[in-house]
Amino acid sequence: MEFGINVIDYFIKKFSDETLWTNLLDITVRIIIIVTIAGIVVKIAKNVIKKVFNLRAKSPLRISERRDATMLKLLQNIVAYFVYFIAFTTILTTLGIDVKGLIAGAGVLGLAVGFGAQSLVKDVISGFFIVFEDQFSVGDYVRIGQNEGTVEEIGLRTTKLKNMTGELNIIPNGNILEVTNFSIHNSVAVVDIGIAYEGNIEKAEHVITNLLEGMPERYEDLVATPQLLGVQSLGPSEVVLRITAETAPMRHFYIARELRRELKETLDANGIEIPFPRMVMYNRNETNHEQYAKNL
Repeated sequence: MEFGINVIDYFIKKFSDETLWTNLLDITVRIIIIVTIAGIVVKIAKNVIKKVFNLRAKSPLRISERRDATMLKLLQNIVAYFVYFIAFTTILTTLGIDVKGLIAGAGVLGLAVGFGAQSLVKDVISGFFIVFEDQFSVGDYVRIGQNEGTVEEIGLRTTKLKNMTGELNIIPNGNILEVTNFSIHNSVAVVDIGIAYEGNIEKAEHVITNLLEGMPERYEDLVATPQLLGVQSLGPSEVVLRITAETAPMRHFYIARELRRELKETLDANGIEIPFPRMVMYNRNETNHEQYAKNL
């Protein structure tokens, strides 16, 4: 009973000490100030980096916008990591923890853990070479393995890929073995159009050629005048003509859709039939059926 009373008295005296609460308040205020200053420094540093890249974009020297967008994100992330690490060590010092001893111990521990963190090291090194070699950049449309979409962010460890339906795929950089980048060179739209066997192929080619020659004036995404290559194949009910159009990177989907629409309208306007499946039904009346049975 006396032991319990002594423990209660001890805690009452301990928490009634004004010095304890003063020190606790002082430490709390310092931590808040450190975190606030770190946040302000990160925000200012990110804005400075952004302004530097904006000035670089206005420079007469030829630069890669894709590479600059990637480097901007990467530098901003590195600055944030560095500032917050310094803030964290400063908070530990404020709490009375020996940071030097902790770092020394972490070095020895890191050597031991390093053997178990090979995948992390692999991700970081792969991320560095992705940026250094400019394999792909933020905003590029790429295919990585089975994932395909627009690159949202390239970090030191992971790459974020957003596909056409909105899902965000986060891929460790170490797992990126093969990349197909659709945004570096111009794209090509390939459109096949069928003409009925009864139709005039020469007339169809003349009409299509006239249409294609006027398309660059209406579509700025076209790099050159679309080309009619000629007869691609002979189908069961149609003669297939192939058209190719060189476009700006990743604009071939849009141009192909517009090209099909304009082809349909132009061929209809010129009386050129585009074949489509038909179902023909024969109805035999009773007299014909009886005559057929007699013939048998």
